[in-house]
Amino acid sequence: MLAERLLLLNDIELVKQFVAHAMMQNFDIELSSGKYTVDAKSIMGIFSLDLTKPVKMIAHCEGFDPFVSFCEQYLYDEK
Repeated sequence: MLAERLLLLNDIELVKQFVAHAMMQNFDIELSSGKYTVDAKSIMGIFSLDLTKPVKMIAHCEGFDPFVSFCEQYLYDEK
């Protein structure tokens, strides 16, 4: 099962916090921006994305996993 969220990681500290939590998970997590997809556990990979825009997070876990709840703080608000 996959959990997908649209996140905004437009600050270096946010990226560092996100990666630190992603690295503790025992499932795959990707971030996508346009046609590019990177491993969310790779800080260098994340910085290769255009972080001025929202990125799509795809976590290969149950939708109710605590990691998905943690990511709620980074949710992109389309307002």
